[in-house]
Amino acid sequence: MTSEAASQDLLPASLTMGTVMLKVGDMKLMTDYYQRALGLEVVAEQDGGLYLGRLGKPLVHLAPAPGLNLPGRGEAGLFHTALLFDDQPSLAATVATVAQYDPRSFTGSADHLVSEAFYFNDPEGNGIELYWDRPRERWSWNGKDVVMDSLALPPQRYLQEHLTQKSVDSQLGAAAGVGHVHLQVGDVQTAHAFYVGTLGFEKTAGWHGQALFVSAGRYHHHMAMNVWNSRGAGPRRDTLGLGEVLIEVPSGDDVGALADRLKVAGVAAHHTGAELRFEDPWRNRIRVAVR
Repeated sequence: MTSEAASQDLLPASLTMGTVMLKVGDMKLMTDYYQRALGLEVVAEQDGGLYLGRLGKPLVHLAPAPGLNLPGRGEAGLFHTALLFDDQPSLAATVATVAQYDPRSFTGSADHLVSEAFYFNDPEGNGIELYWDRPRERWSWNGKDVVMDSLALPPQRYLQEHLTQKSVDSQLGAAAGVGHVHLQVGDVQTAHAFYVGTLGFEKTAGWHGQALFVSAGRYHHHMAMNVWNSRGAGPRRDTLGLGEVLIEVPSGDDVGALADRLKVAGVAAHHTGAELRFEDPWRNRIRVAVR
């Protein structure tokens, strides 16, 4: 296979992650958390659901799903939605508002070498990562694998070093984006076959056969899959939690190329021209659309 042919089987390097849709049981409780704890604003309303984000850009879509149950801990689905901040003071301001709103929602923090990350759970148990990327020139690569780790990152010290009155006052005016989405899956080999072999992400890291990190354009990861809670999990039931992951690409040609790869792989998909909807092997719903 020529390198040109191989590159056509890859997702475009300028791919970005879009809005993450969550199926929600208690809209009032969840909206309050995403607004007051995470400092997001309502940017649109649709069918009783809310799109929340920053500077008019939707990051999370809360969709009412009355009657659905919470997923079990060991089921496939969402591990976390990761919100990326432009600088450390902006990250610190949101970490501070979450800690103030509900310190019990904090689940951990880590220096991953490529990034600094803080972890939380929303009121319905959906994981959230808030993070800042170190400049790319400071990332290390071992061949095609990016060097990542999980080093201590004490939250109090981080806030002392980076939290400013200006970043607190201008929180809603600070940009944020969905940097990556991390899923719970049943096994890493099947995830690799689907996300790398079929979709066209490139593997950037693994973790002792328990996790897989993938990206386009040598980002550290746009998506990740792990089996830490969910080893052996089968297809998902219809539950609260993850509704849909949106991946945004530059052109309709990118959507078309992916539609062709899915067809060859025998993956059922709905292709409208501008977008493509399909499910991964665990029934996690994915939509790929032109940005």
